[in-house]
Amino acid sequence: MRAVVQRVSRACVSVDGETTGNIEAGLLVLLGVSVDDAAADADWMAEKLANLRIFKDDLGAMNRSLLDVGGAMLLVSQFTLLGDARKGRRPSFIQAAKEPLARPLYERVGECVKRLGIEVAFGSFGADMEVELVNQGPVTILIDSKQ
Repeated sequence: MRAVVQRVSRACVSVDGETTGNIEAGLLVLLGVSVDDAAADADWMAEKLANLRIFKDDLGAMNRSLLDVGGAMLLVSQFTLLGDARKGRRPSFIQAAKEPLARPLYERVGECVKRLGIEVAFGSFGADMEVELVNQGPVTILIDSKQ
């Protein structure tokens, strides 16, 4: 499972002009599910995202987590994160999971984060989405459950 995590002051996702999810301060997480991912990867990712200390404390150091600051999460599925562009000019997506594996694991990450008390908004799985965000910092972190 691979994630691009961005600390945001706001973010929203829409499909065909309709907003499907939006948050104020928190994390925008673009999440790709791999063909070899399982429930344990989703649980690990949810715990990592909720506890990732990338928010500033009173001294300006990144020592606070999403849980600490009471922020929200916008979770957006993105299979292209599993693209392999090492050969040729067209990425290969054979490592990206499809249904029926990908959606339940994507949703499991969000549900696990919700159970920790964090507000979670979702993109529309498999849809052609437009994502808008204001990256605060900017802070962008890459996380991979296999590395």
